[in-house]
Amino acid sequence: MGLIAGTFYIFACGVMPGLARSSDRAYIEVMQNINAAFENVVFFASFMGALLLTAVAAWLLRRTPVRWWVLAALLAYFAVFVITVAVNVPLNDKLMDAGDPAKIADPGEVRADFEDVWVAWNVVRAVLSTLALGLLVRALVLFGRVRRDGAGAAQSAYLDPTAGSSASR
Repeated sequence: MGLIAGTFYIFACGVMPGLARSSDRAYIEVMQNINAAFENVVFFASFMGALLLTAVAAWLLRRTPVRWWVLAALLAYFAVFVITVAVNVPLNDKLMDAGDPAKIADPGEVRADFEDVWVAWNVVRAVLSTLALGLLVRALVLFGRVRRDGAGAAQSAYLDPTAGSSASR
């Protein structure tokens, strides 16, 4: 989750503001190159891994109070996933379909159709993935605190809310 949050963050804070200073043709060419470079197994593993590993953690912790923190993280990152698939990837594809920037009749129009929408939704992705990371950190801290401080029955009661109740006896 940290890798993905950092990726969206650096685009929001550095890459896109830097590209904004470029000419239309340079902007299109660089974004096409960046989009092509991101189509690799390492990024895909990180992007999908954040979703899958958070879902696995939610499942494994489903009977603990920590689950709510992990489920909230899963929900936040699922929103990132949906935004990426529904907004950013189609915009990337449309930019690639524009073709060679040197041959585009109106590069300003192609850029205008892409830039503001892509940048805005990337900021949303950065905020949501950072929120998801924070929620996971909170869950980990709480889980670690219980594991460290809660010996015996206290720990069992926290990790298994039915432990110690008359219904579980």
